[in-house]
Amino acid sequence: MELLHTDRVPAAIGPYSQAIKANGLIYTSGQIPLTAEGELVQGDIKVQTRQVLENLRKLLEDCKSGMDKVIKVTIFLDNMDDFGIVNVLYAEAFGEHKPVRSTVAVKTLPKNVLVEMDVIALPYDYQ
Repeated sequence: MELLHTDRVPAAIGPYSQAIKANGLIYTSGQIPLTAEGELVQGDIKVQTRQVLENLRKLLEDCKSGMDKVIKVTIFLDNMDDFGIVNVLYAEAFGEHKPVRSTVAVKTLPKNVLVEMDVIALPYDYQ
């Protein structure tokens, strides 16, 4: 097992890793709409979703992977009415690549954000 880290996304806000590589797969912790400096992005679901997807993209790149290598995505929403908006931005971020996905409505998220996502991905050198 290898602990992975990058300074291009926010540091973990608790006792966990940004990502781990195990058995050839990369598992990310949930990303919320924080900047690399740890500042919460203010704005609606569009602004927050774009930041989360950007954090995932950067984290995967620095883990020698990419959005096109994602196998599974889990999305946590504080309001399922935002599903359609998130779905459009998600489709833009992944393009033709269509990983499997779960979307879950939750009561609250860390720092009272509107959206959180985590992924499981293959590294580019996966055999």
